[in-house]
Amino acid sequence: MSESQQHAMDAETTADCIQLIDMALAEDIGAANLKDGRDCTTDSIVPGSVTASAAFVSRASGVVCGVEVAKLVIDRHALTLKLDCHLNDGDRVEPGQTIAVISGPAAEILVLERTCLNFMCRLSGISSFARQYTDEIRGTNACVLDTRKTTPGWRRLEKYAVACGGGQNHRMGLYDAVMIKDNHLAFRRSQAENKSLTIPNAIKVVRDWINENAQTLPNGSETVLQLEVDNLDQLEIALETSVDIVLLDNMSNDQLRSAVALRNERAPKVLLEASGGVNLSTIAGIAATGVERISVGALTHSATNFDIGLDWTID
Repeated sequence: MSESQQHAMDAETTADCIQLIDMALAEDIGAANLKDGRDCTTDSIVPGSVTASAAFVSRASGVVCGVEVAKLVIDRHALTLKLDCHLNDGDRVEPGQTIAVISGPAAEILVLERTCLNFMCRLSGISSFARQYTDEIRGTNACVLDTRKTTPGWRRLEKYAVACGGGQNHRMGLYDAVMIKDNHLAFRRSQAENKSLTIPNAIKVVRDWINENAQTLPNGSETVLQLEVDNLDQLEIALETSVDIVLLDNMSNDQLRSAVALRNERAPKVLLEASGGVNLSTIAGIAATGVERISVGALTHSATNFDIGLDWTID
């Protein structure tokens, strides 16, 4: 994905974002709109007739995300304000670089400042973190994927930020793909007479279920079927089934290389995903094993806020 490519939120992400914006504003001014809310400080010392401009300025190096959210804030709550965007979501940014300039009634800028900054700082932190990971594996055949380890209510927005940073999105939720994990297998094993057939039986049951329910599934008969394994014996069994992706959980690089060799020999169309123990110091070695996918929960659950300030200028 080109770093200069402009990103846009889809309709579902936009809808989630609008709800979050309204809640964020209500937290600050006691209402989800400027008319009914109150900013005691601004109301007391800033005349409504004063206009101003202020710049969202980066204090660090990274990748911008949240400009589209700032546009939504203004479009929904302050049409008298204008946002002049110097950068788009997904663009690299350096310290001191202007991301966007907001202008119009000074009181409205002050009321909405923190709402805009909170979104931009959080999302830019994720996109910048994702870019660090993708930079580490540049030139390999692997991609970096996020997980469901997201802030409740923020999932689509945080996954949007991952994409802005060059990462890819895993399944959005439990509803759009199948992932048979260790606890699912543990349940199946507890019910099985022949425990050695747990994996192939589980895959068959799920594949039949996908085909039977294709018309009601978001991705129809193309719904991904993924299985988590934690050893090579399980992988060998899985490669004899109709699984699409196998997640290799907490395997060493030597095990991952063996897994790739086994997959190449037995079922070359099956994708392999490494997970567990992935950080910025280990991801390059993991990618070098030949796996196609590396999932990293830290992209969303451990990203820190990016430093962006609002530099003020009175007209």
